[in-house]
Amino acid sequence: LTHINHAIKLIKKNRNIEISSKQIPMNDAKVFDMMSRGDTAGIFQFEGEGITDATRKIRPSSFADITAITSLYRPGPMANIPEFTDRKHEKSPVTYLIEDTKEVLAETYGIMVYQEQVMGIASKIAGYSLGEADMLRRAMGKKIKEEMDRQRIRFKEGAKKNGYDEKASDELFDLMYKFADYGFNKSHAAAYSVITMQTAWLKFYYPTEFFAALLSTELSDTDKIVKYSKDAAKRGLTVKPPNINYSDYHFGAHGDEVYFGLGAIK
Repeated sequence: LTHINHAIKLIKKNRNIEISSKQIPMNDAKVFDMMSRGDTAGIFQFEGEGITDATRKIRPSSFADITAITSLYRPGPMANIPEFTDRKHEKSPVTYLIEDTKEVLAETYGIMVYQEQVMGIASKIAGYSLGEADMLRRAMGKKIKEEMDRQRIRFKEGAKKNGYDEKASDELFDLMYKFADYGFNKSHAAAYSVITMQTAWLKFYYPTEFFAALLSTELSDTDKIVKYSKDAAKRGLTVKPPNINYSDYHFGAHGDEVYFGLGAIK
């Protein structure tokens, strides 16, 4: 957030443009294309080599895809990345154990990604209240056998009452139980992804101010200053040496040029 706020202040000062983080769109095709090329240095949560590679393969085209990548790139869920990718690009069919779960799983191509999807399925298929569904989610995470045996009976009875096949509902419960080992909270993932999209949008549309702000957050880390300066150079930006007329403690943006911050001098 410090990075985003600093970049916005630089844009206002350098370009005399009024802008706020709330105005930054969450769905921008050009930004998604940039990320799909692996141009993710400095983008919140998407900098690592592994998640960058996953982003290249998935090629996000919506905010929902960004949220899914944020949740999938974790120990456990990342095993689903190849199937998620194939389903998104129509190389594998999108299937559902019970067709009515499509309402809950369609945005993630039939793959369970979020804890809220476990709750949604329990509510949709077995008639759980949302309070009961949250108790189910927590019970699955804690792996208490007696409680899970009780919940399985409750789920199957609810599914049967709603007209669903007993064998399919049993398999669905097993799938939910397995998923609960590592399921991520969508509300957290979506909040992270807002910051992801804000940093990515600033990088695409205002790279000078983006890199000045990014470098300013790493004043004491020479390795990162070198890394981000090289990434800026790939975009045709040169980080200029300190200048008595333009330089400040932090890295500065002047026109289309980035000036080295005095605070980063060793």
